[in-house]
Amino acid sequence: MLPSSAFSIYRAFLMEIELKLALDPAHAVRLRRYPWLKGIKAEQRALLSLYFDTPDFALSRRGISWRLRRIGYHWVQTLKAAAPAVGALSSRPEWETQVMGNTPDLAVLAPEARARLQGVDLEKLAPVFVTEVKRTTWIVTVGETTMEIALDLGEVRAGVASDPICEIELELKSGPPHGLFVAASNLLEWVPLSIDTRSKAARGYRLAGAVKAAPVKASWPKLDPAQSAATAWTSLVETALGQLVDNLPGFLEQPEEIEYLHQLRVGLRRLMSLARLRPETEAEWIERLRLHMAVLNPARDWDVFLLETLPHLDLPHDPEFLVQAAAMAADARRSAQTMVTGRDFSHTVLQIGQALLTPPDTELATLDWASQVLARRWRVVLRRARGKDEFARHRLRIAVKKLRYACDALATLYGKRRGAAQAHLEALQASLGALNDLAVAERLMHALARAHPECAFSAGRVAGLLGAAARPGSRQRIARELAAIEPFWHKLAR
Repeated sequence: MLPSSAFSIYRAFLMEIELKLALDPAHAVRLRRYPWLKGIKAEQRALLSLYFDTPDFALSRRGISWRLRRIGYHWVQTLKAAAPAVGALSSRPEWETQVMGNTPDLAVLAPEARARLQGVDLEKLAPVFVTEVKRTTWIVTVGETTMEIALDLGEVRAGVASDPICEIELELKSGPPHGLFVAASNLLEWVPLSIDTRSKAARGYRLAGAVKAAPVKASWPKLDPAQSAATAWTSLVETALGQLVDNLPGFLEQPEEIEYLHQLRVGLRRLMSLARLRPETEAEWIERLRLHMAVLNPARDWDVFLLETLPHLDLPHDPEFLVQAAAMAADARRSAQTMVTGRDFSHTVLQIGQALLTPPDTELATLDWASQVLARRWRVVLRRARGKDEFARHRLRIAVKKLRYACDALATLYGKRRGAAQAHLEALQASLGALNDLAVAERLMHALARAHPECAFSAGRVAGLLGAAARPGSRQRIARELAAIEPFWHKLAR
């Protein structure tokens, strides 16, 4: 399948050494007045691109895109193939050749390009979607970095379906890539830009039915014990950042699909955990992440209450209560959507992407760093477990969650040595999380009663049932699950 939103933002930014940001068409005129562009001659072109594939999308399933683009009076054929990242930067293998017409020409492809097409029935190639944009470009130099800033306005079409395009791309021409982030951050202060790393091809394949949009769940890279801690940490942040931004389009376009918000928050939590685990020093962007999470939390809390907690309660039907609860949930979701399309959120993503260009300065090996991280997290869990009140339980839940995220991130270093410890840790987190969901739901009910006094009676009944459900046997169960965890990381500590 052709990589689309599955690209992490770091790879999407740097795969072809470019940044991509979405722009509201209403602000396109203001962008053209950006001071850095003053006095620079703009080049304008109309670009028509045809994307070819077989009826069963054999090329996209191999991560290949075959495009014919009309530039002026000429057609240019481009074949791109997916490739893994190498070091800090990566690029997709690409073969570009001018051709005589608007149909694919296998004869002009390089041998290595033709080799990637073995087994594909090329006689069945046909256009599957079209992109048509008006592109305005400027060549800008920022410090030692020379880049092309492109404004694309148009649409992608597949049959009767279409999707508008309004985006800015900053492509590196020469010099260090840091300048791209400097320019993007400055543009963000001039016009509102949001994070959307989907390529035009990715949008086209979705419209054509080659791929179906779906929430992107967590994945972790395989770590090499011999690599440096800095390299390992950078890889982990890349994947977490990718999960965060890959779920943004779905959260904005399909708000009724609550899994997008859930996975977006998972990606954000992973980044927060990794910011604290940065070798030598804590990452400077952690405070920004905390603020963003505080805005996302209410929307997720209402989702859990309405879809998971409330259905299990034996309550009489109260239409007004349900209407007002749904309205507060909708308000929380709109606030979350506003936040992720805002300037501060975009700044944070750019800041993290730029930070990945400069790995931490440490001589620690990955395994030594991992063992130190897990041992430190475990000590915090044991310390928090000594508390007896509800606040102490809340702090224990946070500590267990941080340990769980660290274990997940570093799991490939330990393999089967983790034994049953991981399962017991997950069970402990689930027990603490269930109690927290009840406590959060109680707070939501108090907020609902304050905002809508007419719903106070039903909200009070819900709070009462939740309070009763939170007590039986919970403390003993948590103690048993905690005692069952055996620290597996000691087995490989140097």
